[in-house]
Amino acid sequence: MRCTWRLAGVLLVLGVALGAQAGPPPSKLPGRKPDATDPWSAFLGRAAHLAIGRQYLVQYPSHRVFLDPVDLYDIVERAKLGDPERLPEFARRLRPDITDTQALVLFEVKPDHEEGRKEGREQAGRYLAALNAVVDPHKQLVGGTGFEGSLFLEFENGGALWQLSWRTPEPGVTLYRWRYRRKMPGASWKERAAQKEEAFPREEMEERAGLAEQALRAAYEGGEFPSGFQGQVYLPVDCH
Repeated sequence: MRCTWRLAGVLLVLGVALGAQAGPPPSKLPGRKPDATDPWSAFLGRAAHLAIGRQYLVQYPSHRVFLDPVDLYDIVERAKLGDPERLPEFARRLRPDITDTQALVLFEVKPDHEEGRKEGREQAGRYLAALNAVVDPHKQLVGGTGFEGSLFLEFENGGALWQLSWRTPEPGVTLYRWRYRRKMPGASWKERAAQKEEAFPREEMEERAGLAEQALRAAYEGGEFPSGFQGQVYLPVDCH
């Protein structure tokens, strides 16, 4: 694998303690059940979906691409694929993760494990069936393929390195995985990236998951980096 990287982050002064950036109580997380006990996983899931969707836009800037939360009704209507009124009521508000109406492909993003792969396959199939029942015959969509990549978050100079990678092992199903490398002061991020992966320390996940989501959003959308983030984000430019 040959990868080059673009530095997308800047070194920021630590303005607040990282502990203040920990995830809010589970009951405050959108879409989470009040009794959920792992809010950090919600942040990491949102961060992965955000980054993977934005990276698709970067790779295909001239394509007409719709990301969640745009629903099937709006996709069919805005891309002029067919008659959105023919969509059943239950299908109109379905929201695929990535829909490219120029390439006529669709992707559903899930965690990289067997359950995620199965769920992604089922959801992508459901979305494609609903779309293809109402779009024009020459605009039928299929599950996308060949979409993969990787990016890194560095939380401080020589500090912990988080990696988000994704692959599309079957049409329409893109699976993501978070990886962790320990601190290695004085080494470049590439040297640390070559380190052996380790299990994520749960305490660090809980403390920094919210920061990861905010930092990735800033990197892709050109906004301000969160005040508690004193590191850098490395986005993929070319990875074959």
